[in-house]
Amino acid sequence: MNKIRSLYVRWLVRRGKAVDIYSKGEYPADVLSNLCGNKFELDGFLCGSMEGFLQSLKYADRQVQHQVCQMKGRKARQKSTNTWKVKQQVFWNGEVIERNGASFQLLLRRAYRAMFDQNERFRNALLLTRGKQLFHTRGAADPYKTILTEQEFCRILTEIRDSVDKVVESADGWMCYRKRCPFRVFCK
Repeated sequence: MNKIRSLYVRWLVRRGKAVDIYSKGEYPADVLSNLCGNKFELDGFLCGSMEGFLQSLKYADRQVQHQVCQMKGRKARQKSTNTWKVKQQVFWNGEVIERNGASFQLLLRRAYRAMFDQNERFRNALLLTRGKQLFHTRGAADPYKTILTEQEFCRILTEIRDSVDKVVESADGWMCYRKRCPFRVFCK
């Protein structure tokens, strides 16, 4: 990442206009990180974190995939392998999926949506970013070298958050249940 962009993102974060997602960042940036232990279930697989899910996609063997999927954070990241990069193929539930194809993008969206729907901590953290740009400056940009680029990651989270906003606009509002949250009150 270039230095000017880094300074720009830090400036936006300090002004309260952005969130730079990072596992060691301040709330809500830390909870939005793929390393955070936000549990969810997808297609009968229990996922200990989004990192566990993402790393599991690199394994064709369903049993290994199931084990990796249940891992959290850095332990899941340590299960990374580069074998998928050669053919640019990943695996889910017995299927081969092209890394740069539409099916992969749909799978990512289903996984993040499942985590949003099933994990209150993640959902509240994402909703607290309303009106802010999302960044993951520690993320990579080349889809041929990483399982999830910064652009893909932030776009998916923004789409989910904004789609909820559209639904909420016609409903009564939303509420954050996190203790000591400034948005704990019912908002419209």
